[in-house]
Amino acid sequence: MAQALYRRWRSQTFEEVVGQEHVTQTLRNALRDGRVAHAYLFAGPRGTGKTSTARILAKALNCQAPEPERPCNRCPTCVAINQGRMLDLIEIDAASNNSVDDIRELRDKIHFRPSEGRYKVYIIDEVHMLSTSAFNALLKTLEEPPAHARFILATTEPHKIPATVISRCQRFDFRRIPVPQIVAHLRHIAQAEAIPVQDAALAAIARAAQGCMRDAVSLLDQMASYGAEAITAEMVHRVLGHVGGEQVMALVDALAARDVVAGLQLVQDLLLQGASLQEFTGQVVEYLRGVLLLQMTRDAHLLSDRSPEEVARLQQHAQALDRATTLYAIKRLSQALPELKGGEQPQLPLELAWIEIVQGEIRPTVAQEGPAPAPTQAEPPGPVSEEGQTEPAPSSEPSPPPPLDQEAVARLRDQWRRFLDAVRQRCGLKQQAALRSVRDVAVGEQMVVFAFGKNEFACRLIAEPQTLEQVARVLSDFLGRSVGLECHTGEQAVLPATAGRAVSQPKEVERPDPLLAYAVSELGAHVVETDPAPDPGSPSAGSPEEGSPGTPPGRSRAAAEQSLP
Repeated sequence: MAQALYRRWRSQTFEEVVGQEHVTQTLRNALRDGRVAHAYLFAGPRGTGKTSTARILAKALNCQAPEPERPCNRCPTCVAINQGRMLDLIEIDAASNNSVDDIRELRDKIHFRPSEGRYKVYIIDEVHMLSTSAFNALLKTLEEPPAHARFILATTEPHKIPATVISRCQRFDFRRIPVPQIVAHLRHIAQAEAIPVQDAALAAIARAAQGCMRDAVSLLDQMASYGAEAITAEMVHRVLGHVGGEQVMALVDALAARDVVAGLQLVQDLLLQGASLQEFTGQVVEYLRGVLLLQMTRDAHLLSDRSPEEVARLQQHAQALDRATTLYAIKRLSQALPELKGGEQPQLPLELAWIEIVQGEIRPTVAQEGPAPAPTQAEPPGPVSEEGQTEPAPSSEPSPPPPLDQEAVARLRDQWRRFLDAVRQRCGLKQQAALRSVRDVAVGEQMVVFAFGKNEFACRLIAEPQTLEQVARVLSDFLGRSVGLECHTGEQAVLPATAGRAVSQPKEVERPDPLLAYAVSELGAHVVETDPAPDPGSPSAGSPEEGSPGTPPGRSRAAAEQSLP
């Protein structure tokens, strides 16, 4: 049976470890000076050489060749380790041997002297998977092992290892391998294995590996089995589900031209071709990152992993796009990326992100994540009446409204969900439900105004004096200054002409029913004010006398009618 390329080309000496010179040089100096520690911790991403380096260190400790040649890979000890039959090299997979009993067994056997070499070397892979009791059982042995024992711990998640264990080890952090070094190593393997491959294909494989050499070699092995005469970049993109660079550049061209239709048509074509929209979006983000680097630094050397032709296109787009557009496109597409994993309309998150990037952010008609910023109006509405209604403006020329604090509006809108959560904790569930009906918000120097659309019920609930004061305190905490609060109906919130004046408060507001509040805010009901049926036994059971006052607010009843489609 053929052996996989990543196993056949596993590093056997310190010189063959790619991209980790800061680790290999330190270990070679320690071997030369006789300063090898009793315990090491190798931490870093997968496929960067942690376990391979641990085996090389184990060979160097037990190699029978002169010190400068260790490991020689020729002596019986090195050959035995390479073939996996060295009794003094104990490799433990902590993912499946993570109990305290496994560590106790290790602790009981560690005092036996090595049978073949000078040292017994314990390599514990994925050590972060050990249980808490197993770590506790390992501590004393790890701190003071026998003179003939050495520990090498390897992990991809060092933050999960107790500090007491880390403090007993020398820690080495393995880094992701740069793309040029991966390309050079893959080219060496391809030449040795007589695999015909294009340089553009090697670059595509290296970028897809994301710094993991094992993944890169495995992908090269997969491409070699594809059956074609030579491995091309198009073949790599097809196998990985990537889209060709021309489609990526076409979308960026449409962004520079502000052509929303061309972008939507491109997304639809990719969907019909069966391309992975998630991979395509990731490619666009990676390309725009290159554009942003050129816009910020104008240094093409930062894109050394790309071909000269692609760098030239990147420079053209860096001039055609402004930095604000590039930055927002990267942010918005990165937000859409995790949403492209499925659903009945898998292309919808990408389409929405594209429209917002080209035409601006879509303003919701109903405040969900937060109210939209309020545009200024020529004529502000009149003061709020006792029932929460906006009274007609006086006939005299009104004073112009104070300027809006757009920065505070944006900050409140971004934190709208947190604001609602704070209102729920400090005021109550009814108040939070009522604030979900806010259509617009305006912020001045000392005043905040909420517009509730046609939801008079929610407006009156928040306008209640005690509730208004509580919500205003929450707003003050979020804005970082003391502000008052005013509520009115309508689609747009407008600051009063005198922002520092006292807020009009209703003299008598009927305390709303929480079930009715839920029906209005969550089920889409609206409130209709109706006259109560007269008491048959009262003198006013008949027609009201001319000039008699209307029904008092405290005796009216509200009927919520569900809006049906």
